[in-house]
Amino acid sequence: MKRFYLNVFLLIISFGQSYSQTYENGAVSSSHRLATEAGVDILKRGGNAIDASVGVGFVLAVVYPQAGNIGGGGFMVMHLKDGNNTSIDYREKAPLLAGRNMFLDANGNIIDGLSTLGSLAAGVPGSVAGMLYALEKYGTMDRASILKYAIDIADTGFVLEERLTAAINSYRKDFDKFFGSKAIFGQGLNAGELFIQKELAETLRRIAIEGRDGFYKGKTAQLIVDEMKISNGIISYEDLETYEPKERSVMKGSYKGYEIISMGPPSSGGISLIYLLNILENFDLSSMGYASVESVQLMTEAMRRVYADRSEFMGDVDFVNVPWDILTSKVYAERRMQDFTPGMASSSAVISPGDAYYRESDQTTHYSVADRSGNLVSTTTTLNDVFGNKVIVTGAGFLLNNEMDDFSSKPGTANMYGLVGNEANAIEPGKRMLSSMTPTIIFKNNKPFLIVGSPGGGRIITTVLQTFLNITEHGKTLQEAIDLPRFHHQWLPDEIQFEKDFGSDLTRSDLKKMGYTIKDISDFGRVDAIMLDENGNMTAHTDMRGYGFSSGF
Repeated sequence: MKRFYLNVFLLIISFGQSYSQTYENGAVSSSHRLATEAGVDILKRGGNAIDASVGVGFVLAVVYPQAGNIGGGGFMVMHLKDGNNTSIDYREKAPLLAGRNMFLDANGNIIDGLSTLGSLAAGVPGSVAGMLYALEKYGTMDRASILKYAIDIADTGFVLEERLTAAINSYRKDFDKFFGSKAIFGQGLNAGELFIQKELAETLRRIAIEGRDGFYKGKTAQLIVDEMKISNGIISYEDLETYEPKERSVMKGSYKGYEIISMGPPSSGGISLIYLLNILENFDLSSMGYASVESVQLMTEAMRRVYADRSEFMGDVDFVNVPWDILTSKVYAERRMQDFTPGMASSSAVISPGDAYYRESDQTTHYSVADRSGNLVSTTTTLNDVFGNKVIVTGAGFLLNNEMDDFSSKPGTANMYGLVGNEANAIEPGKRMLSSMTPTIIFKNNKPFLIVGSPGGGRIITTVLQTFLNITEHGKTLQEAIDLPRFHHQWLPDEIQFEKDFGSDLTRSDLKKMGYTIKDISDFGRVDAIMLDENGNMTAHTDMRGYGFSSGF
């Protein structure tokens, strides 16, 4: 990897757009300008939304290493021009040598850092297989044309921005522990440098030429396995060779005339979003008002119950029986709120999971794409923590994930996001770990209305929820709906997390009198969304919390 200074004065601190724009023929909203521009160019050249989404994904692996990736995984939800809906699960999997006690010491206690830092924390990557599956089955352009955008940027470089260099430099102590990472990030990076990634370009070139075999077999696979041997990992050549994405049915729900499709297990996002909306549909949120004490209390109690059930029942449907039909039923949602008392806080200590058988970081990224033909794509992808497990595969130039932390290393114990899991999400060889990613598409009067998703760990679900409700219940524009302050509750820890500037002093005071604990946190979620009007015109907006970019034509 080479770096050069640009001998010009550049404004290198870039923030998310503070305005929305409307387009007729296609739109893209993602976490980085170069990724969005690649997606728009693909659409202009006649590619469809699937082509553009795959192009965006590969470019993000080059320019957004915090979360964009080929060493992680993700979920893609699609509404196709023929009216069909589908989703692709390319979540990482536990290696074949993984075991439920692999992160525990001799006394059965979790070994700090073992599931988050280093090669043992890595699940088998799924991003390359998933994106190529989508391209080959639903795209219209050839693989080489799509990957050319990412390859060219890796080959010739891009100008580093302040927020990226600050993030990289803040993790230098971790990067210095691994040879490949130290070689690339160990000397520190400076804003304004031209960042060239020749090894990553070669890896991408192998994928362009050989397809999935360019990653899961041959040189790249061998480099991954060699990295495992260097740094105590367990991903094998067999793990890579046998990895397959899965096409799954979408989760479907409804809310006051809107139809929702979202991702099913092993993501908890779709079930949880629909479950929350089923609860809230029985109340008049509009008359309560945005950020009022009444709406915050109601939504908090809904979140408390949904996240309690998430911890108990959700996992990889190929390994456990997830009662999704019960969890997304309106009858069950109504029953779960029977003990809700307006004006009084419940306690998570006494809100147990129902009888369903009757640290914030930039770790995830989302992008939304729409084309003129009616194809809509909502994609969320991740390395889990920011920069994943901090291991760059030596000779291959890309970061690996630390998704093994998303399993329940010890049932009943919280992961890095404070999310508690139980037996349904225990580690097993070949199993996909539970996720909160919530790529979602919403329809109004049987017409596309909103493509939406966000990063944010366990807060993804509530970020998507509030964006939708801000539009439908509180009459906000897309820009306002995304940029307004948010709040979050996830059962445990038993606290309402408020973004800065969320809620009035009176709202906070009244909630505390009811018995709630309020914790102020930094901003969370970075929504990238596209809203469509009844004529199909597309308004795109990217969250002001990030430094993404929306565009179209």
